[in-house]
Amino acid sequence: MTEDFPTVGPEDQISQALSVMRSSGYQDVPVVENGNYMGMISYGTILRKKSITYDSKVKNHMRNLSVVADDTDITKLAELMVVNNYRQLPILNKHKKIIGIVSRSGLIDIASGIRALKEIKVWEIMTSPVESVKNTDSLQSALNIMRGLDIRTIPVTDDAHKVIGIVGMKEIIDYNWKKKDGKNIGDFSGEVEQSGLQVETVCKTAPKTIDWNDDLEAAVKVMSSAGISTLPVIDEDGLIGILTQYDIIELISACRERDMLFIEISGLDEKDKMQSDLIYSAIEEEIAKISKISKPQSLIIHVAKYNEGGDRHKYSLSARLVLDGRIVNAKQVDWDLIKAADDLLKKIAKDVVDVKETHITRRNKKK
Repeated sequence: MTEDFPTVGPEDQISQALSVMRSSGYQDVPVVENGNYMGMISYGTILRKKSITYDSKVKNHMRNLSVVADDTDITKLAELMVVNNYRQLPILNKHKKIIGIVSRSGLIDIASGIRALKEIKVWEIMTSPVESVKNTDSLQSALNIMRGLDIRTIPVTDDAHKVIGIVGMKEIIDYNWKKKDGKNIGDFSGEVEQSGLQVETVCKTAPKTIDWNDDLEAAVKVMSSAGISTLPVIDEDGLIGILTQYDIIELISACRERDMLFIEISGLDEKDKMQSDLIYSAIEEEIAKISKISKPQSLIIHVAKYNEGGDRHKYSLSARLVLDGRIVNAKQVDWDLIKAADDLLKKIAKDVVDVKETHITRRNKKK
């Protein structure tokens, strides 16, 4: 943990909280009053509530993140971050006073020093395939992809699929903040100005990348030295995947000793939760097949719902299965939630069958 961290007060305005986040790089900032921990104000929460005004009080929008003691096991911290999608976690003493913050960057530094993890290859845990945009694509199209897939960063490629930049939700919002005035957060996190702006207007050029066959230790060094959370993965200069701090945190979480498979489904709203039993039935069926091949340790499924026009919503599901120290990723999009979940699980099961052949191919290529 770090004992040097920013804070805001419950009576502070949202504009002050955003200023602290932008200057510190923290996306979850503790709310403290007279030395007492009150909760956290989160960047993601602010963006989702587009009607928030800049003079709104922090106390009306803070949330109660899980708090942990300074003797909490590292794998438990990682699990909390994965389940709740936290970027920072507050550490409290026995008097309920906040004494430190654990961030994703701090945890991945730990991972690079664990012998069982540091030699894992990037291609074993990266997300692939990966979405990308061209520098001549519209900013609005990049924003639509990020919202549809519930991601915040996309690599920018040229016609040869070579990585030439990276663009994220943060760059788009920062651009809008600089270009126009507004009273609500939604004025800046909503639609990009319809003036034909292209991705190259805001994307970061000459981004850091990592080779598919580099190990986890090398990836963490690049992330830490550059102060970044996302690395495009390349093979002979071509984009083949993406690696994030979240991927590494998830790997640490998978190291937690459990008697049973750990399953987490996030992103379901109250209406969709009524169908969760059907999703778990699909999971049970496919996990039974997978268990005959390898021992699954954790399965994380995230559900994002977006509107493509009209009254109907489309579902975008992403899943990550950890088994025997390796990770299998899959995505599925459909108008029907249960069909999307069923197809997603079948895709994962098929990938598990194919993954050994993939490993052999990669290792042979190295030779």
